[in-house]
Amino acid sequence: MSELNYKELGLKVGLEIHQQLNTKSKLFCNCPTLLTDEYKFTIERFLRPVMSEVGEVDVAALFEWEKGKKYIYRIPEKSTCLVEYDEEPPHNLNEEALKIGIAMTLAFGGNIVDEIYVMRKEVIDGSNTSGFQRTSIVGLGGNLNDEEGEIGIQTIAIEEDAARKIEDKGKEIIYNLDRLGIPLIEISTAPDIHSPEQAKRVAFKIGQMLRLTGKVKRGLGTIRQDLNVSITGGVKIEIKGVQELDLIPMIIKYEVLRQYNLLKIKEEIEKKITKEEIEKNFIIKDLTDLFKNTKSKVILSAIKSNGKVYGIKVAGFRGIFGKELVPKRRFGTEVSDYVKALAGLGGIFHSDELPNYGITEEEISKVKENLNTSTNDAFVLIVGPKDKLDLATNVIKERILYAFDGIPKETRGANEDGTTKFLRPQPGSARMYPETDVMPTRVSKQLIEEAKQLIPPTPEDKIKSLLSTGISEELAKQLINNPRIDLFEDLVKKYSPKVPPMIIATTIENTVKYVKTQGGNPDLITDDIIDEVINEIYKGNINKDSIPEILTEYSRGNGKIEDIINKYSMISDSELEKIVRETIEENKEEIYKRKEKAFSLVMGRVMAKVRGKAEGKKVAELIKRELQII
Repeated sequence: MSELNYKELGLKVGLEIHQQLNTKSKLFCNCPTLLTDEYKFTIERFLRPVMSEVGEVDVAALFEWEKGKKYIYRIPEKSTCLVEYDEEPPHNLNEEALKIGIAMTLAFGGNIVDEIYVMRKEVIDGSNTSGFQRTSIVGLGGNLNDEEGEIGIQTIAIEEDAARKIEDKGKEIIYNLDRLGIPLIEISTAPDIHSPEQAKRVAFKIGQMLRLTGKVKRGLGTIRQDLNVSITGGVKIEIKGVQELDLIPMIIKYEVLRQYNLLKIKEEIEKKITKEEIEKNFIIKDLTDLFKNTKSKVILSAIKSNGKVYGIKVAGFRGIFGKELVPKRRFGTEVSDYVKALAGLGGIFHSDELPNYGITEEEISKVKENLNTSTNDAFVLIVGPKDKLDLATNVIKERILYAFDGIPKETRGANEDGTTKFLRPQPGSARMYPETDVMPTRVSKQLIEEAKQLIPPTPEDKIKSLLSTGISEELAKQLINNPRIDLFEDLVKKYSPKVPPMIIATTIENTVKYVKTQGGNPDLITDDIIDEVINEIYKGNINKDSIPEILTEYSRGNGKIEDIINKYSMISDSELEKIVRETIEENKEEIYKRKEKAFSLVMGRVMAKVRGKAEGKKVAELIKRELQII
């Protein structure tokens, strides 16, 4: 991977940043943008693709429809209405969301469109009850400055978020409609990014600008990055759903390596065999009888369930299925992904990985004999119900033949290890058409003037603003990169000057990280929990030294936050004096021996008794006073 030269390979990357907006209501109704697992009833739907005005059916929509799935939607009363059920036309476009889109267009130096039209984008994977997502382009053009060169901004759009997937049961998928309709801003860059690290940097800068508006939601799932990646000789590959910023460079590196190796495979097979020869010698046989007494648990289980075992001869492909594209993923994995997605089977066995999985050398010899394979041939085994096997054989054949073209045009999903997997074919132009239920919005001068108030400050200006609260420069620089920067500002307004901003900043930036090092779950430390703890300091019930102890205990699941706070309630001055005197009395002999070094001894032992319940400064003053007396 290190030997790849991205410049020589002609790497081009474009980003699509999707960020949930923190508006009072959803994009096309007055429901709050509230996520909840509470629901009272469900509705069921089947979705199907329709032909476009030019007589075409979108391939991605057709792909989803062919799965024949039923979609079950949970209906939470607090955050849905008839608009989400697709039983009532959408209301007018949310003006608050529209202003944020205009503000970001101005921030990038783009052009605001004169009149905003809502479009329907066909999506029938069940994530929207209507079978389409509504989206509106707000701005065109603009740019972002980067160390490696200027990055163009192509479009800025406002669109509705999808329903929240709860469970995939195979033929049924369960969604929650609470997230459906929450406003998203989508910022799409030009393919001006030419290195993995640059992609991460650009995504960070765009995300930072959005956070500095103070109008975006926080937390896992509220922001995601889609990547469009290509190299010379290949095609643009869409990679969906990247949520972790740090994963972007690895995903791009692996995708470049995958495409590079697919092009190498293309060169290799063209020297060995032709596409026509593979098609002519593509032999499929029912080999179920060969495996009736197999030790392979997967195959035996399928046969016992009235399944079949098919063998497929692939002429001239010896060694190709086992070619590594990226770590832990081979060409055989690519074919297997297609079989899983398009035929609904668990995957494939191929000759380059056998014997394995309980399949013996003797069984391999019988397979080769039945398929009449030669030294340079490969074979594939697939197991499952006959109807799925018949579909899978066509899928396998098409993917193998596409190896002669190099890189298939497809949409892929990001895995946690930085690799990607096939999701579906890329959608075509037939999927987008006008929304007839929502009137266009004319962009007025007043709307633009109001939007200007939401233009995010530059990081430099924001740091100056943060420094004016009295926090350190180091903390200020950390906070502008923290998604909770607006929480800091909210808490400073509520509790300063009684609670110094430095305490609030340290809690948000450092203490939450400290919790993780102590084995706690930082995801449990929500905004409300931080607010509650700071409020207790404001009321004088606890002191700042107790914050790490309280949050660590809570993050370990050790009880309700109010009960843990009570454990760390401030002790009275008289109680503290009593503890200090008792500690000195218990350690008098050692104190006399240590003399001037005795303070550290007493301080450590008193703090062990009162940690989190008394301020360290006050404890130190009392100890010094009492040591002077003895």
